[in-house]
Amino acid sequence: MVMKMIMAKHSTFSLITSLLCHVLIIMLVLVHGNNSDVGITKEAEMDRIVLLPGQPNVAFQQYSGYVTVDRVAGRALFYWLTQAVSNPLQKPLVIWLNGGPGCSSVAYGASEEIGAFKIKRSGSGLYLNKYSWNQAANLLFLEAPAGVGFSYSNSSSDLYHTGDLTTAKDSLEFLIKWMERFPEYKQRDIYITGESYAGHYVPQLAREILAYNSFSNHPLNLKGIMVGNAVTDNYYDNLGTVTYWWSHAMISDKTFHQLINTCDFHHQKNSDECESLYSYAMDQEFGNIDQYNIYAPPCNKSDDGATYVGSTLRDMKLPHLPRQVSRKLSGYDPCTEKRAEKYYNRLDVQKALHANVTKIPYKWTACSEVLNRNWNDSEVSILPIYRQLIKDGIKIWVFSGDVDSVVPVTASRFALGQLKLQIKIPWYPWYVNKQVGGWTEVYEGLTFATVRGAGHEVPMFKPRAALQLFQSFLTNKPLPKS
Repeated sequence: MVMKMIMAKHSTFSLITSLLCHVLIIMLVLVHGNNSDVGITKEAEMDRIVLLPGQPNVAFQQYSGYVTVDRVAGRALFYWLTQAVSNPLQKPLVIWLNGGPGCSSVAYGASEEIGAFKIKRSGSGLYLNKYSWNQAANLLFLEAPAGVGFSYSNSSSDLYHTGDLTTAKDSLEFLIKWMERFPEYKQRDIYITGESYAGHYVPQLAREILAYNSFSNHPLNLKGIMVGNAVTDNYYDNLGTVTYWWSHAMISDKTFHQLINTCDFHHQKNSDECESLYSYAMDQEFGNIDQYNIYAPPCNKSDDGATYVGSTLRDMKLPHLPRQVSRKLSGYDPCTEKRAEKYYNRLDVQKALHANVTKIPYKWTACSEVLNRNWNDSEVSILPIYRQLIKDGIKIWVFSGDVDSVVPVTASRFALGQLKLQIKIPWYPWYVNKQVGGWTEVYEGLTFATVRGAGHEVPMFKPRAALQLFQSFLTNKPLPKS
């Protein structure tokens, strides 16, 4: 009552107070973007990124940090959230996973492909990505499993006994706990995306979410998944890979027929005779090419001093491909990934990201060879999961850069053909910027699209086309015919 009397006597004070309130509201909008996140939790506020070293000024908010998924073992997964450029509270949440297994979503997805920033050639700073997917959604980059990038475990044995099952379960646990930290996303539409060996991670996490939703009082609002150049089925991936090599004149007729007749593509471990045929194909017939984009010049020497030698592709093994075919599957070019390793090993960068808080006793790397070499379990085929997701009404898009020879377009087509889905919209060319972006076919429950001229990391090679693909996926509209 006293305040009302004072304000009645001092109308000028009332006007000033009103103006100050309006100024405060405007300041909050400017600070938090055009959608205020004033109700943010204390834990989330501690994860807010103020400014990354060498980062251009932006209006959208960023957060990064750790979520513990197993307190007994001390496993914690690292994330980086980049909010949408505009209206973040009205945009969906899109989770991005890279593959390998053992490769970092920060190194590749966030820094080379769909993230808000790319790393300068010198590694000294960042510049804006013109075709970042945060133009259409809030992006959550997750480094999984523990041992990838900044994610860690206090139990070293975890690094030698991980696999598909652990990755899926830990990723679900991460998401449930992350939602407690960011409750404004609990009712948001969720999409899971990724590439390469994330062709396992993405559908497996979707399956875990559906199982969780079946008994939870707070279900996650999963709407769809999208995977690119995705590892899908042991037999058809291998058959499709060898067929691609032959159809693109990478190997001779003789070697092709020998591979087809000698190798049992159903098995993860090849016979010695089959291994020797792969070695011969790569050493004697491939030549010095980049298998992740067979028409791009290979990186022989970079400003960073990184070198690429074709035979190093045999230095790592993956559970889904012959040993010789493998390198860091989600990494296209060692000349590019060296920039990430230079930038994310900087102490000022780690501090800004709230990363490496436990002082991990090894350098941050784009891919973990320890995880890759000791992968414990890998599903033979993801097709049964696709069938389940389609039955449950989860939208599925699969895309393929058509100049990748590691997980090529032929592998995806062979594998998806086994689903025997009814065609809704027959095969047609889709367009971006008045050019053919690729070709697509829409089935009951699944859309398949190729991206013309793109290698293994589609958004890196064809960023404009990849953004068009992403926007069509979110809106669930067929890719443009003109």
